[in-house]
Amino acid sequence: MKIAVSGKGGVGKTTFSATLSHLFREDGKKVLAVDADPDANLAAALGYPDLRSVTPISEMTELVAERTGSKPGTFGSMFTINPKVDDLPDTLAREVDGIKFMTLGGVKKGGGGCICPESTMLKNIIMNLVLARDEVIIMDMEAGLEHLGRATATGVDLLITVVEPGQRSIETAQTVRKLATDLHLKRVAVVGNKIRSKSDEEFIAKELSGMEILGFIPFADSIIDADRKGASVYKNSPEAAAAVREIFKKINTN
Repeated sequence: MKIAVSGKGGVGKTTFSATLSHLFREDGKKVLAVDADPDANLAAALGYPDLRSVTPISEMTELVAERTGSKPGTFGSMFTINPKVDDLPDTLAREVDGIKFMTLGGVKKGGGGCICPESTMLKNIIMNLVLARDEVIIMDMEAGLEHLGRATATGVDLLITVVEPGQRSIETAQTVRKLATDLHLKRVAVVGNKIRSKSDEEFIAKELSGMEILGFIPFADSIIDADRKGASVYKNSPEAAAAVREIFKKINTN
């Protein structure tokens, strides 16, 4: 199964992605968790102990130059748009609690839709992960689905947008739904997070009517505490783990 997780910054999509990764591993699956958000925090959410050693692939200038044929620090030069990347998940992935993970990073340059060696490299890695790998892939994406192209989207089994009970988060989810439709993704669903009351659930269900809602995750101090400690929410927040476990069941049964 290949799952992409999106949502506005701060809604908890990284926490959800990490917890879902743990549950698939608990279920006996091989899991590769992929941080495809420029604001990379998935390693911390998984509970990886040595965060200083994690370098996003987009910042590995020598590797990017070697694979794309580009020259580091130059712009406008020619480079290959189909670099070899199929060996990178096995050579660069780290492991924590039986979960392999990769940090792709992002292209932090001005202008959208950057066609540059780093962006090309990341898109090719994601295409390989989605279309050629045989383990469960869980991708923590940025809100705009920047790295998903039409060819890649055909291999994504499920796009989950994490939302909180607020209008800006809802608007992001609606934008993601349109992008998903344009890319012809097979299945698009919503997870509500930071839920304090039944009215929060009703607000999300009303504003995103017509979308599949997989479930809701309560607001819990234990989630905040885990984040402060840089610890795994799966291990340190029983409330979150229980809620995501119910969502996990729906993912597997539908």
